[in-house]
Amino acid sequence: MTQYLFTPAPVRSLKVLGQAAEYPVSRIFCVGRNYEAHAAEMGGTVDREAPWYFTKSAVSAVCLSGETRPYPPGTSDFHYEMELVVAVGDAVFKADLAQAEAAIFAYGCGLDMTRRDRQQDGKDNRRPWDLGKDVEGSAVLTTLTPAAGFALAGRRIHLEVNGTTRQDATLDDMVWSPAEVISHLSHYYHLQPGDIILTGTPAGVGPVVAGDAITGGIDGLEPISLTLGAAE
Repeated sequence: MTQYLFTPAPVRSLKVLGQAAEYPVSRIFCVGRNYEAHAAEMGGTVDREAPWYFTKSAVSAVCLSGETRPYPPGTSDFHYEMELVVAVGDAVFKADLAQAEAAIFAYGCGLDMTRRDRQQDGKDNRRPWDLGKDVEGSAVLTTLTPAAGFALAGRRIHLEVNGTTRQDATLDDMVWSPAEVISHLSHYYHLQPGDIILTGTPAGVGPVVAGDAITGGIDGLEPISLTLGAAE
């Protein structure tokens, strides 16, 4: 039996509706600018040639819906981003659209919490976004809903801060569908069960402060919530 110098990090996993076994998270991919109105509010445009991505560390970034997390260090401009989460259920590599669609195991709600000022630093200085995006506790995730029989068309996606609606759109507004994202991403990675994808956020992102309560949802999926505690 292998001996370790210290206790390895525990596996982070998500509950699945109707199943006793949980879904272990291995990698987190996030799609940038997948809603045209959000791209515009951020001063950019949608790249219609292909989707593009950033990543988060599953061990440190995963936070379960309903938790209270401290306002993170190193920022004075911490933003919410409400997103559809796609959980991969089959190994796919260089997949076509049909194969990519078949590889979708489940859907959920997610929050991509972002140090916007640190992300802007990266943009301004042509540096990586890690300090802005790969934040501890910044991938807030709900219980997953199996994808079989769950159609995405027309479903509302929304977010509230302290009960006031800040984001309100439909999944039809996504530029790249989940199958298109998986197909494209699988030409760069051997995607595996345990990989999850946050598919981008609608317009209306903005800052939150310690004490704020964030809630949100997508029609038919488990709703999401996060409370921000005092800064560390």
